[in-house]
Amino acid sequence: MFVDEAYIEVEAGKGGAGCLSFRREKNVPRGGPDGGDGGTGGSVYLVSDAHLNTLIDFRYKHNYKAENGQPGGGRNCTGRDGKDRLIKIPVGTVISDADTQEAIDEVVIDNHSVLVAKGGTPGLGNTRFKSSTNRAPRRITPGEPGESRRLHLKLQLLADVGLVGLPNAGKSTFIRQVTNARPKVASYPFTTLKPVLGVTSVSIEKSYLIADIPGLISGASEGAGLGIQFLKHLTHTRLLFHVVDMAVEEDLDKIADSIKTIETELGEFDSDLSSKQRWLVFNKADQIPKNRAIKRASELVERCNWKFPFYVISAINGLNCKRLTRDAMTWLEQNVRSSNSQAESGAEG
Repeated sequence: MFVDEAYIEVEAGKGGAGCLSFRREKNVPRGGPDGGDGGTGGSVYLVSDAHLNTLIDFRYKHNYKAENGQPGGGRNCTGRDGKDRLIKIPVGTVISDADTQEAIDEVVIDNHSVLVAKGGTPGLGNTRFKSSTNRAPRRITPGEPGESRRLHLKLQLLADVGLVGLPNAGKSTFIRQVTNARPKVASYPFTTLKPVLGVTSVSIEKSYLIADIPGLISGASEGAGLGIQFLKHLTHTRLLFHVVDMAVEEDLDKIADSIKTIETELGEFDSDLSSKQRWLVFNKADQIPKNRAIKRASELVERCNWKFPFYVISAINGLNCKRLTRDAMTWLEQNVRSSNSQAESGAEG
């Protein structure tokens, strides 16, 4: 099951209390205080794990607590520190405080740890309060309680390419054709009920991640259909493939309207999504003659005043799919290189 949002409560361990103790050894009169400090309470960390891709582990378990620090002992023995609690989360998780809505962090790399609840400070033993005027102190301090908070976890899939389009446009068939993913494929709408991730390999050393979300319909930005629940997963993608069923209608105006519908829904959800690099992918070209398919695609591009690249493919038999994935790899490499150069220039400035 795919779960992309969860609420959990975390509590760090309490610091151990200081010890009240005096030396009691033979031939050592008035040995003085020897009470040790307590141990520090364990902290709670969220740690990203690239092998996870859902928050389902938090569906039934919501409370997480670190270990308390142990109290101090005699002979100036310090109590043992409490063990930290490490909670694994998927890469791409956004962490925020559920009560204040304060953003805490967003993990975008593997094995990145985020401190979300700090362990309590330890109490002081009576040795700490010994002085020239107080040689037998009976004062100690208790350990401080650890931090506790309620967290909101929201997963945003990190993919290089995202697929968008109307239901039954052939997105699932396409991702099955070019990646190792095996989503459900059927002849009725909304066969994709959750995001699907797949890796497409252009060569032995070159590959990238593709994310398919449920199909969008008109009014999706206002809650209609399923795709609106998952559009947030496309915000981190660098490139979008807008998959269009070019054989569904004879009336090109209707197909053009469907293209504009997706563009409108993306813009109403997030203006950055509508302005993101988006390639038109005309699918199901196998259902119409080749020359007619190319002509139809060109007319649709003209009617929509399309400014990005477009491709005519057939996901069912692989027509032009390799060309599309290779071109996307080239674009991604150039885009990443350009982004890194700009970042380096900004750092030097």
